[in-house]
Amino acid sequence: MLHLEHSWTPNVDRLAADGVMLTQHIAAASVCTPSRAAFLTGRYPLRSGMVSSNGYRVLQWTGVSGGLPPNETTFAKILKDKGYATGLIGKWHLGLNCESSDDYCHHPLSHGFDHFYGMPFSMMGDCEPGEMSEKRAGLEHKLNVCSHVMALAAFTLTAGKLTRLVAGSWTLVICSAIVALLCLTTSYFMGALIVHADCFLMRNHAITEQPMSLQRTTALILKEVSSFVKRNKQGPFLLFVSFLHVHTPLITTENFRGRSPHGLYGDNTEEMDWMVGQILDTLDTEGLTNSTLVYFTSDHGGSLEAQFGNNQYGGWNGIYKGGKGMGGWEGGIRVPGILRWPGVLPAGRLIHEPTSLMDVFPTVVQLGGGQVPHDRVIDGRDLLPLLLGTAQHSEHEFLMHYCESFLHAARWHQRNRGAVWKVHYVTPMFHPDGASACYGRGVCPCFGDKVAHHDPPLLFDLSRDPSEAHALTPDTESSFHQVMERITKAVEDHRRTLSPVPLQLDMPDNIWKPWLQPCCGRFPLCWCDREADP
Repeated sequence: MLHLEHSWTPNVDRLAADGVMLTQHIAAASVCTPSRAAFLTGRYPLRSGMVSSNGYRVLQWTGVSGGLPPNETTFAKILKDKGYATGLIGKWHLGLNCESSDDYCHHPLSHGFDHFYGMPFSMMGDCEPGEMSEKRAGLEHKLNVCSHVMALAAFTLTAGKLTRLVAGSWTLVICSAIVALLCLTTSYFMGALIVHADCFLMRNHAITEQPMSLQRTTALILKEVSSFVKRNKQGPFLLFVSFLHVHTPLITTENFRGRSPHGLYGDNTEEMDWMVGQILDTLDTEGLTNSTLVYFTSDHGGSLEAQFGNNQYGGWNGIYKGGKGMGGWEGGIRVPGILRWPGVLPAGRLIHEPTSLMDVFPTVVQLGGGQVPHDRVIDGRDLLPLLLGTAQHSEHEFLMHYCESFLHAARWHQRNRGAVWKVHYVTPMFHPDGASACYGRGVCPCFGDKVAHHDPPLLFDLSRDPSEAHALTPDTESSFHQVMERITKAVEDHRRTLSPVPLQLDMPDNIWKPWLQPCCGRFPLCWCDREADP
């Protein structure tokens, strides 16, 4: 037995000890944009169109037209109508504009939040100059290929003209040379263009810092949280704090760098834990602890492929197989779930029933005195009876696990046996052979020749095999065919509840459009620092 005197996350541990911990808490997607859409709406992201079918897993730029559709209802919108002050501080990544750079159709303020401060996009490796890149490297490669091809075309045409093997004017030669030069120049400045296009801060509709100064962002976010709480403490409020931490490029202030034995990821995690402590202390100071429900979670599992050299930048998923981007494996979708409400929820309670991030929607709506919408399918279930102990089992008998618009897996909670069965219809092929992830690419694919289709599906009993290490067969599990038949029927029933909607993450809604690019100067000279203003 190993006894540890030091906790690396004392504040999250304190939150768990004082609250209820959900040990089988499941995200509705294994990447951020669709997972966050499901969290806010209580619906599988496929229902709102917040998925893709062509490999664009998340929103790719701030200046795209895709995003959380205006006709979707978030729990913030319902609570705002019930008189709550509603705020979002931190990451959004659910779109901004539809037709112009200031229509704000997807903005947090259009989805029920009356205050927003943070990144409209997402923290990513390209926000800090260095080796980690999530899209700069790929774009630079394409532009370099373009410049070489066009330069070769210009040289070939010039040679043809000089030797009189090619007739016509010099216009084509000049155009080819200009395109080659443009591709080369754009490639050279690509890093700076991405930083200005995506890595900036907003307060409500106004850009305050473009690009953002990463080393002071943590302090600015905590200051904004404290200000919001103090401003609204006399009435009911909903505050969604969406950390920029534990995500590449792992921006960590000097006070925390080099502290953790687990490298930069550990440093970053410790700083996030410290931020949790600062927020809890603010509630204590303002006398709000006993009247505030606090919920702590993540939108997906750790990114196993986020490596550079011998350093792991994407975290680890413990005993669970797979990680971020893998639609079915537990490592990509099983996340922390902690709820604390002193005097209401029993401290130290562990709940091993299947629950979902989508459950927050009906739980919060009903606690706030609102009504869960009846004009649409809501996939979340009210958590309160389970949290209070008045219900023994989760209301989720089945949960579906999508990768983009493709169903990869499904789980069945067979309550009378206490079993949680999970079937995998599609799984990614790990690379290289024998690896535990798709190394060499950003995330594992959802479709194509790099995924395996299973017929019959793979079957696991998570209650006995949470690591999904031993697939069951008719020879090793007497209930194999019964389980398969029951889950097959549940999937068919689920599919009958789906309606076709435009997919927000597909092209053309998920490509950069310059007329949608937020800019605090005259485009393309987007630069300002209003955070430094007195």
